[in-house]
Amino acid sequence: MTASLQLDPAKPGPAIDAEFTGLSYETAQLAYPDFFAATNGELVGYVKGLAKRGVLRIGGNTSEYAFWSPEAAPAQGHGGPGIAGPDKGHGEHRQTQTTPTAIRNLREFLDATGWRCLYGLNLGKGTPEQAAAEAVFVANTLGDKLIAFQIGNEADLYHHNGLRTPDYAYAAFAKEWRRFFDAVRGRLPEAKFAGPDVSGTETWVREFADEFGKDVVLLTSHYYAEGPPTNPDMTIERLLSPSNPRWIGKNIPALQAAMASSHLPYRLDETNSCYAGGKQGVSNTFASALWAGDLMLQMAAAGASGINFHGGGYGWYAPIVGDLQNGFTARPEYYGILMAAQMVDSRLIAAQLEADGMDGLLTAYASSSANGAMKVALFNKSADKAVSVTIKAAGLAGPAVGYRLAAPRLDGTQDVTFAGSVVGADGAWRPEITVQLSAADGALACSVPAGSALLVEMNDRH
Repeated sequence: MTASLQLDPAKPGPAIDAEFTGLSYETAQLAYPDFFAATNGELVGYVKGLAKRGVLRIGGNTSEYAFWSPEAAPAQGHGGPGIAGPDKGHGEHRQTQTTPTAIRNLREFLDATGWRCLYGLNLGKGTPEQAAAEAVFVANTLGDKLIAFQIGNEADLYHHNGLRTPDYAYAAFAKEWRRFFDAVRGRLPEAKFAGPDVSGTETWVREFADEFGKDVVLLTSHYYAEGPPTNPDMTIERLLSPSNPRWIGKNIPALQAAMASSHLPYRLDETNSCYAGGKQGVSNTFASALWAGDLMLQMAAAGASGINFHGGGYGWYAPIVGDLQNGFTARPEYYGILMAAQMVDSRLIAAQLEADGMDGLLTAYASSSANGAMKVALFNKSADKAVSVTIKAAGLAGPAVGYRLAAPRLDGTQDVTFAGSVVGADGAWRPEITVQLSAADGALACSVPAGSALLVEMNDRH
């Protein structure tokens, strides 16, 4: 198959923020203070390796069962794995305690990684007074590493998960949110907030932006591409299908309208391939790498300020898996995030793709940095169609280099590489095998095998 990609640097798009890359973890993980700690060198390495700057979001379903305990002795991870994986959204929830030790260690972890934090407060089971007490310690400890507090997690599902009555709706949430906000601001007048942190009910985002736009610094919501994992229709083919991200086509205009009316940025602060912890054979495969990298740049093109992939423990969709006893490793999805993260701190430019016969399974994004260098990301999500792509731009000339994201098969879980390199035990990565390319007369030809991706760096335009 053949395709052409016409670039126009004179037509700039959204900027990709330096902190665009992000991870999301359950609040229950704070019950084991040794996890998010500078002494957890392997995890520090994997996070730093993903992006020099990024956002760690603490929240998830377990945030509604986590309680601030300033006098409690912290749980210790030394006698067990000390991990809290993604909450599956059903079954009995165990209450956990968040202690000062956990928050102090979290600050040191953020210092070690260079990342900052979005921190969730317990709306589901907590009280305004408890939230305020926790917020004071968190804010004083995290300092400039704290971006904002969030109040509640997926409150649009409270009517479904038993945290509120079946008739619970936005108006009731707004009243509760305001009480918690007032309690925290009463003790922390300069506290910053984000929200509404809903599951994907974009009407709530619009209403929240209208009502609380002057009280928050960031709009947030969630998205999962598939689910539940017990449904046999949740497959790799569906995950990679161009018709799958209907949420983006349907809801991005609403989110963009909320951003425009409130003059606030938006962040997809919890996402992954399949809700309820992911699906084995889908979420932990190389297909998830192509999906994740593509989604990151889709959201960047839509004007989002960032994205956080949910994970933790040994969850099927977790980008980083492991524990303090057995060490950590990067799952395939990590590699897709790593590839897309190479385009942060630049600005997207117009990129017109023509790829007849690819059935929408080839996607492309291009960006330009302050020095004029351009990058192109190509994702071929077809299982059996390789494609030759001609990249065109006025004045394009000279050498270029390509970095392949590849694995033996889409449903494989091993032998994933980016630029011929695996991510090391400490999160270290450096290109080992590159594709040497050359542009002439405004055109550059490259190939993207089936089920792979390619990042092209072009430094010369005349």
